[in-house]
Amino acid sequence: MLQLPPLSLYIHVPWCVRKCPYCDFNSHQAQGELPEQEYVQALLADLDQDLKWVQERPLHSIFIGGGTPSLLSATAYKTLFDGLQQRLTFSSDIEITLEANPGTFEAEKFAAYRKLGINRLSIGIQSFNETHLTRLGRIHDGKQAQKAITMAKKAGFDNFNVDLMYGLPDQTTEQALDDLRTALSFKPPHLSWYQLTIEPNTEFYKYPPVVPEDDALWDIQEAGLALLAEHGYQHYEISAHAQPGRQARHNINYWQFGDYLGIGAGAHGKLTLPDAQVIFRTQKTRMPRDYLNPDKDFMSARQTIDPDDVGLECLMNGLRLHDGIPVETFEVSTGLSLENVSQPLQRAQSLGLLKIDRNIRPTEKGRQYLNELLALFLPD
Repeated sequence: MLQLPPLSLYIHVPWCVRKCPYCDFNSHQAQGELPEQEYVQALLADLDQDLKWVQERPLHSIFIGGGTPSLLSATAYKTLFDGLQQRLTFSSDIEITLEANPGTFEAEKFAAYRKLGINRLSIGIQSFNETHLTRLGRIHDGKQAQKAITMAKKAGFDNFNVDLMYGLPDQTTEQALDDLRTALSFKPPHLSWYQLTIEPNTEFYKYPPVVPEDDALWDIQEAGLALLAEHGYQHYEISAHAQPGRQARHNINYWQFGDYLGIGAGAHGKLTLPDAQVIFRTQKTRMPRDYLNPDKDFMSARQTIDPDDVGLECLMNGLRLHDGIPVETFEVSTGLSLENVSQPLQRAQSLGLLKIDRNIRPTEKGRQYLNELLALFLPD
């Protein structure tokens, strides 16, 4: 029988100062003054329509992503959080993350955000190298990036993430490691370090830059992982590294097939209805002008996950984690036993890619060949 997993909330803020050439997220260049209060009221109205799916659960975590959520003022977020707390119960140890860009204007808001109860920042730095930042279309420079981290710590954020990319146009191994060393000098509790990928519907896809060859990317990855391990960071998810005990709770709930409400332009959600034995996904209206139009629905799509695919989807999420997914969590979140997915599990075990104890977890070989491991769980 399906049971209710933990519940998180994702809030999408769709505007940014300038669209980066590698970005395939639902982000739109801001034109003039943002309609902050109108958007906040739309978010709360959107949430009101989804409250029936909360089912008396407290919120485990909140993640505010974008776009550039730090473009919104502290006043806007106060209105938003007052509205959230009138409608939802926050767990006593709730993790509330806001994505922020290192431009000075946004960084100066950090102290105000902290006073509102936002207790974690994810700072989108990508690189400290001036040339690479320019190639990536970023609006900050290396000094602003370092200043933003300092200001976040000064504002009282003892829990924050630094976002870095590698495999950048014409980047050498040493330049990639320099970025990591600079980030590590600030001792961030959490560090996301991931390879630049060229996604469809981006400027980089239309005009591809010259990026390092596969052998060079492998050298960068191996050297970077060794450096992170040397500094005591646990590699707990494909691109996520954390000091002991500082893993992102929101991320773990997502990868372990927990539930999350999604509000905001283009936001996605995943929810469970135990009485109906149904798990479904939601997507909200993508364009900000449509989302703010009272004559249009917030919901653009709602799709039930095929019962035959539930177990496979859960495992494809959970196996991205170093420790995989607890067997109990799998059974509670899917309403299935391991027998329902025995064929791909046995195949993965026979190939030395997977082991099962209290958790269903990738082996060292499985982590090295993760794409091949996950492919075993794709529907036929």
